[in-house]
Amino acid sequence: MERIQVLIVEDELIIAEDMKEMLGELQYDVIGIASDYEEAGKLLSVRVPDIALLDIHLRGKEDGIDIAYDIRKRFDIPVVFIS
Repeated sequence: MERIQVLIVEDELIIAEDMKEMLGELQYDVIGIASDYEEAGKLLSVRVPDIALLDIHLRGKEDGIDIAYDIRKRFDIPVVFIS
């Protein structure tokens, strides 16, 4: 059985790394950690995950809701908001 691929978008690195570790222990593959809209876009242009975990409040103009809109529009994968 293939492991589920996860993208984490979180601007607090310590939280993102903790989530990555927990997901790894649960046999999920984290394909990347992005801290903002642009970084998430770069990661998504290389690899599309099965699901994305998105912080709502991010640094910069765009927030997690903006990223979720783009992900659903372009890839139609599920997103989970974290805060």
